[in-house]
Amino acid sequence: MEKKKFSTRYLAEVALFVGVILVMKITGLSSIPVGPLVMTFTMIPIAIGSMLLGPLAGTILGAFFGLTSLYDAVTGKSAMTHFFFQESPFLTVLLCVGTRALVGTATGWLFRLFSRVDKKHTWSYFAGGLLAPVLNTLFFMGFIVLVFYRSEFVQTLVSKVGASGPIMFIVLVVGVQGLVEAATGLVIGGAIAKGVAHALKRDRDPLAAQQAVYRSMKDEAEAPAGEAPIDDTLKLIEEDKK
Repeated sequence: MEKKKFSTRYLAEVALFVGVILVMKITGLSSIPVGPLVMTFTMIPIAIGSMLLGPLAGTILGAFFGLTSLYDAVTGKSAMTHFFFQESPFLTVLLCVGTRALVGTATGWLFRLFSRVDKKHTWSYFAGGLLAPVLNTLFFMGFIVLVFYRSEFVQTLVSKVGASGPIMFIVLVVGVQGLVEAATGLVIGGAIAKGVAHALKRDRDPLAAQQAVYRSMKDEAEAPAGEAPIDDTLKLIEEDKK
């Protein structure tokens, strides 16, 4: 069935990005330890997936990355989040999983906004690639400051780096690491997303392409068993353009 084909394709594409994140985690390509934090490059596939497949896929990918981060917190691979987990497992789940899921959601929606402004899609993919690591830093570190700033672990870091307040603490702890993540997302994430979108002919109207896939999935769920499809994705995209 054609409708099943498109919904299956969407799920397969999401699964492909999940696989990339998992492989990066297993091989150690996802992050480089830098002091109490890690320099993460997992935001690259999350940004690409959010831009190509939409906010829902971004949420799923962000949450999956968050689960790998939570694993590090539980097992003690991350000293800081392990301390937070001992303090409050629930809040640590929100920190590791919730903030990352929100990054994927926000990246997907903001990319849609960028695409409406950037009609020729000359800079929107690079903006999305930059956005994911920046939002990850803001959400993750912002949550730490709001919830765990008074904890013994964070206050020890505050004294060690000589931070005069929460904002300066974020700046000093993230430092060059955050700039490298942002630059990597901007250049690599943006270039890959734009290249893949062009190869799949999704760069002409990314929003319409995402809506077409979502609508085909909805139609499949609502259609009576055995009913033949009446539209394919390309036709749906053309309808959205009219």
